Amino acid sequence: MQTFLEETLDTLIEKHEDLAALTLILPSKRAGGFLKNYLRKKIRTTTFAPTIISIEEFIETLSDVKIVDSTELLFRSFEAYLSIDTASEKENFESYSSWATTLLNDFNEIDRYLVDPAPFFSYLGSIKSLEKWNVDKEKTPLIDAYLKFWEQLPYFYESLTQQLLKDGIGYQGLVYRKAAEDIEFYLSKHASKPHIFIGFNALNTAEQQIIQALLTQGPSEIYWDADVVFMNDKKHSASLFLRRYKSSWNYFKTNEFTSIQDNFTSPKHIHIVEAQKNIGQVKYVASILKDFSEEELSKTAIVLADESLLLPLLHSLPASVPSINVTMGAPLRSFPAALFFDSLLLLHTKSLDTLYYKDVVNLIQDPLVSKLISGSREIIEQIVQSNLTHFSLQRLKSFAHEEDRAFLDWLFGDWKNESRGAIDACLSLIGSLKDVERTNRLDRIVLFHIHTIFTKISALNKAFPHLKSCKTVHRLFNELIATTSLDFEGDAYSGLQVMGVLETRVLDFERVIMLSVNEGIIPSGKSNASFITYDLKKQFNLPLYTEKDAIYTYHFYRLLHRAQHITLLYNSFSDGLSLGEKSRFLLQLDIEKQPQHTITKSSISPVVKTTPRSLISIAKTPEVIERIRAIAAKGFSPSALAAYVRNPLDFYYQKVLKVNEFQEIEETVASNTLGTIVHDTLQELYSPLIGQLLTIKHLTEAREKIDAEVRLQFKKTFKEGDFSSGKNLIVFEVAKRYIHNFISLEISEIKNGHHIKLIAVENDLNVPITIPGLEFPIHIGGKVDRVDEYDGTLRIVDYKTGLVRQGELEVVDWEAITTDYKYSKALQVLSYALMLNDENPITKGTAGIISFKNLGSGFLPFATKPSPRSQQKDFLITQEVLQSFTQELNKLIFEICDPNIPFTEKEIDSYAY
Repeated sequence: MQTFLEETLDTLIEKHEDLAALTLILPSKRAGGFLKNYLRKKIRTTTFAPTIISIEEFIETLSDVKIVDSTELLFRSFEAYLSIDTASEKENFESYSSWATTLLNDFNEIDRYLVDPAPFFSYLGSIKSLEKWNVDKEKTPLIDAYLKFWEQLPYFYESLTQQLLKDGIGYQGLVYRKAAEDIEFYLSKHASKPHIFIGFNALNTAEQQIIQALLTQGPSEIYWDADVVFMNDKKHSASLFLRRYKSSWNYFKTNEFTSIQDNFTSPKHIHIVEAQKNIGQVKYVASILKDFSEEELSKTAIVLADESLLLPLLHSLPASVPSINVTMGAPLRSFPAALFFDSLLLLHTKSLDTLYYKDVVNLIQDPLVSKLISGSREIIEQIVQSNLTHFSLQRLKSFAHEEDRAFLDWLFGDWKNESRGAIDACLSLIGSLKDVERTNRLDRIVLFHIHTIFTKISALNKAFPHLKSCKTVHRLFNELIATTSLDFEGDAYSGLQVMGVLETRVLDFERVIMLSVNEGIIPSGKSNASFITYDLKKQFNLPLYTEKDAIYTYHFYRLLHRAQHITLLYNSFSDGLSLGEKSRFLLQLDIEKQPQHTITKSSISPVVKTTPRSLISIAKTPEVIERIRAIAAKGFSPSALAAYVRNPLDFYYQKVLKVNEFQEIEETVASNTLGTIVHDTLQELYSPLIGQLLTIKHLTEAREKIDAEVRLQFKKTFKEGDFSSGKNLIVFEVAKRYIHNFISLEISEIKNGHHIKLIAVENDLNVPITIPGLEFPIHIGGKVDRVDEYDGTLRIVDYKTGLVRQGELEVVDWEAITTDYKYSKALQVLSYALMLNDENPITKGTAGIISFKNLGSGFLPFATKPSPRSQQKDFLITQEVLQSFTQELNKLIFEICDPNIPFTEKEIDSYAY
């Protein structure tokens, strides 16, 4: 395959004896680099090379004006904004920067297309006036100021252009306008020098005037990368601009429209691949690349329509790819160090009188900070243990080592919301980080770029002191890390090429793999990032979205001209605003299929391999048995036994291995915390009444203490967590309401003639039991919430803040109580009854639950039923009941202690959670 650049070089070598006399102008520097590489291979004798430059470099030379950096332009434009008529109130830099970029892009557009500013701004002002016409009978001050701004826009534009040109700089459009104005002066000196324009397509008005002037008044030439298929198709947008130039330029009325080739009709294999999600695309590319030879890889280009796929692609490339050249940089924003400084600046845009734990934890857990703070883990542990959600800097420093406190001051201290303080703090922080020996090479490169950004912001702020707060610094930093990229090193002319769509201009490859060929990505579709309305663009011949789509159409099809093997992937997964729609270009390829083209289609989706999962089984080693014996000697609690019934692995992890859940800061009161608070409050309110017959006076006095006691228990259990507002305040009120309703229920029962004598509250029990076959000591133990006599009947009560229904305490089959987690509540209350029976044999008693979410049902007693459908229930705890329960309990504990029965995972139903 001969590339367009090679074809053009052959033509130039044949036409011109002295290539050194030529000035070759290409769309980009990269295209110029490839041209030099081809020239090096073709020229066999020593000679001077021609001048090879990009169009932008040529325009700068022609105008003698340098293109200014976009960040510096923002500052300089603000100076111009402040210098215009001060009749209207001026915005600060922060507000200005939010809309200025869009306006500056519009200035850039009208200058590149040589629009006369006076009528343009007059027309724009009239449109804005019409938008607000007759909104109200009288204009409000806001509307008046809005219209005044558009009236002042011509003065803003004039002031900005004058100030920039005075310093020999300009934004791109202004430089193009200046170059177009100065073309006659340039021609007077260089008209005889051949200028060769290579591979252009969509030219702005300034470029058209400059190129036409050079073509008509000198020995200059232009070579288009055009194909006969598209040039002959009057409706195809891939040749929209080329057909327009061919018909409208005076030069082509007497000169041939050169270099129209017939490449697109050559045999091609086009494979269209539908992929699920972006990761599916990059994994598919990796799977086909691993079978490529080194020679095939050197003729292959991977084109990323969505440039955010660069890093996923690089991480997915197979080891068989020996070398790679990446023409696009990795965005600085994708690196953790940049995100850290983004988070730090964002934190300082808020008041730091009180620190929020998530902000602090996120920053001190960052890998960069961990290199400077030795005790970050201890700080976090202290915050978690104290359950602090908001705290002062002094409190934070009290958790830190002495040597870390100065750095915490640096990190979370008051920057006084000043830009200077923010910039200096970040530069100092970078200075400390780069001196840490453990910082790897990539981190150092990223930190260098971040340092460069802050140095640039600092220099601009000194020259143009408009940054007044941390917020403006944060906004500017955010914009810069989004537009700054880290360039990769590699051989630009060999190996696998990875590039964006615009980097492919003028370049050709035998194999092309393009990712994200989706509608809305290529072409990008309509964009509203402009103050210029559609009709205004049409009036002044500015490019419309249809013409911008035509640019992408040209780039897409031009890339296919000489390619032989083409793979086009698109993401079919709909997610948010992304509809997963394939690009119209893929539909066009199918409809306009050439006879020599073979188009195949396939769909790939993640291969989900499912393997039957066997339940985990853990043998009881001598060490495990020793641990179980220790638990047995101390006492199996009802909750531990219930955990075993639910899933033996839970018992193994929690009780045998003592693996606890990771402790986190409880920002919102958890359900178990609420339960603890309610239990402890009832204990404090009822403990003075033990041994007494409850009276209305007792309970009324207790009810009056609810608020103070709940508050006290919140502070004890919720520690330093805040419950003065939000969800926690609601939970606080719920806790009070639970206890208030419970005491009110007891008062109503006493009023109805019932007698309640309190025997014990939160009574710790621990009794030995004998199990046949087990020779070591075994105990069961636990804390029963309440024991009382209700109308002369012993009542064992367990409080539950969750929802419990009567059916969970009614047993038909005794075996189910130790095998089905549904009956865990029954297992618990019977365990308490069995322990109490050891102290005083129960002759007449009940055991059950009071559910605060089902308080209307009152006391829910354990009951036995002769059959599932039977209405006959026995609510009394008798010796026969306890004997039946003891038999099942012994089986359960024997199973736990038997070394021959492993801990086997149980498949858990959803209700078990």
